[in-house]
Amino acid sequence: MAKRNVLGRGLGALIDDAEKMKQAGISEVELSKIEANPFQPRSKFDEEALEELAASIREIGLIQPITLRKTGADSYQIIAGERRFRAAQKAGLESIPSYVRHAKDDGMLEMALVENIQREDLDAIEIALSYQRLMEELSFTQEEMSSRVGKKRSTIANYLRLLKLPAVIQKALREKEISMGHARALINIEDADIQEMIYGQILKYGFSVRKVEEIVRSLNEEGTQALQTKRRELPKEYKDYKGHLGKLLGSRIGISVGDKGKGKIVIPFKSEQDFERIVKIIENGK
Repeated sequence: MAKRNVLGRGLGALIDDAEKMKQAGISEVELSKIEANPFQPRSKFDEEALEELAASIREIGLIQPITLRKTGADSYQIIAGERRFRAAQKAGLESIPSYVRHAKDDGMLEMALVENIQREDLDAIEIALSYQRLMEELSFTQEEMSSRVGKKRSTIANYLRLLKLPAVIQKALREKEISMGHARALINIEDADIQEMIYGQILKYGFSVRKVEEIVRSLNEEGTQALQTKRRELPKEYKDYKGHLGKLLGSRIGISVGDKGKGKIVIPFKSEQDFERIVKIIENGK
């Protein structure tokens, strides 16, 4: 059975406050009843990135619902979230958590979401999702969001950046395993594997926010120095092997190549059990 999404009661509570908020609710919609938006401006999706998102969905579920428009008695069209929809298909889900929009409900949607952003019981990810939804569906800029919700534009930007963190870290923030300060420090690392590695150390050693900031600062300084060393573009065949290895090992593979052809392959693992799983695949050659 496909794993259900991991949204907590907070965002689900958006639909419980008043009758006017029915349009803001989250529903499970069967994938077979959903069609892509023919006016979707994006026509190409990175297959490797889709596979990585699908792997994440298989492991912990889908963090961010998609948004649908009801087009018939039992049919829907995607407004926002086609990449998540495609990854859910690859992950083998039968249904997907969705916001279902009705015609001409923009004003009510804005009122419901802006009102709920002010709630004290929403966690940081739920607030970020509300900001993202307003921007995606109502075409708000961050400046417009700022005036609507009475928050600084930089505050809104910081919340939205949380949604770029790996799903496992977003889930940890929702469940209060880490603080907003930890998450904001991790955002400053671009590599998702390194973000997850530091997250694991936070759990294992109880690192403070200041300690994590020091680690991130040190890594970024090393990265800046590394950028001073010229690197050539990864050859196409290397990119193909990277995607193949990623699928084979069920992990996000890293490959880097220097000017003289020397390079390295990095195979990250999330736990001792995950390490043993990867080693077994390599030893068995399948």
